[in-house]
Amino acid sequence: MTSTPAHDTGSSSPAGSSSPAESISPAESTSADGSPPPVDDFASQVLDVVDSIPPGQVMSYGDIAEYLGAGPGPRQVGRVLAVYGGAVPWWRVIHSDGTPAPGHDSRALEHYLAEGTPLRSSRPPVRVDMRRARWPAHPSR
Repeated sequence: MTSTPAHDTGSSSPAGSSSPAESISPAESTSADGSPPPVDDFASQVLDVVDSIPPGQVMSYGDIAEYLGAGPGPRQVGRVLAVYGGAVPWWRVIHSDGTPAPGHDSRALEHYLAEGTPLRSSRPPVRVDMRRARWPAHPSR
């Protein structure tokens, strides 16, 4: 079942690069006409969580998977961001060690500095201070 998200899923991340996350083949990330595949319920939930992360704070791919409960894990969160992440603040989703997705250090660093995100290192490899920046989102279940 697909749902219509409140996100513009056709955009890419800043600077024209694809949004960060796990590598997927072009066949898996686009429809026959070259557009992104329809957004399913899981993808819509991931994008909603990413949209809710406050500026200056972050969640790891695993944090988002855990927040959403049973179902797909961190790699699937990464897959959603690889396909649709340009519509949300993708730089707020990072690896559990505090590093942004590979190849996106400099663009993510611009956002971290602008938002006042606590950093452990602003030189490659860029590393967010997870103890200070992790958003303690708690589901209201």
